[in-house]
Amino acid sequence: MPIHEKSLIRPENLVTHDHLVIDGMDVSGHWSTFIEGRSITDYNENLQEEIAALPGGENIHRCWQCGSCTNACTVNAINPEFNPRYWIYLIRLGMEDELLRDKDIIWQCVSCNKCTYACPRDVAPEGVMKATAHWLELKGHTPKSPSTIFDEGFSAQVFQRGKIEDGLVLRNFLQDTGQPLRQPWLETMILGLIRRFPVFYLIRLGLSTVFRPKTRGWGRARAAINEYVHEVEATNRKALGLDAKGAE
Repeated sequence: MPIHEKSLIRPENLVTHDHLVIDGMDVSGHWSTFIEGRSITDYNENLQEEIAALPGGENIHRCWQCGSCTNACTVNAINPEFNPRYWIYLIRLGMEDELLRDKDIIWQCVSCNKCTYACPRDVAPEGVMKATAHWLELKGHTPKSPSTIFDEGFSAQVFQRGKIEDGLVLRNFLQDTGQPLRQPWLETMILGLIRRFPVFYLIRLGLSTVFRPKTRGWGRARAAINEYVHEVEATNRKALGLDAKGAE
């Protein structure tokens, strides 16, 4: 499965002597360039199984490297370094060290699903990208992304009360991501609400921030949901060889 998108000779492996004279001949500069040995230092033979064990990665084994996903990718059209085909290739070979070189851009997937529609093998590359981003977080290779922080805050309210309060979700998200609560776009939106929405709606909106809404009889449902979430999290950690605290 040849990969032409990436060069196997990396700039950091090229060594050039600025001043080198051999037998009276000056071979300084590019004349003296040689390539250091390229070795895999962090091979993970279980990498494909780890990704496949996470939601979205189940069908990664079906990939036959046609490149339809990368060709259809919205992000790749803007940033050629964003390459789902290449990352799936690395995962299937267990080249964890190589995959981690791109850990800062894998999360940029916008879930447009163009890759999934284009894939002739039902790999669902969009799901694989999400599983890979999740894997990076679980392994501690990257901090939680803003989208993960938002999802956790949103889900926590649903699990706790069966309903959400939009203002609280937004406030917690801004605080947890280190952003100031006063945002120009937020102030503009609030002014728009005050001008356009009926007074009784604004009163209800304000009261909901104080008396947070809750679904009646939610206790049993909450217990069942929490039990399921803990089971899924435990399964994910076990698949990645992690203990309850996330350590290997």
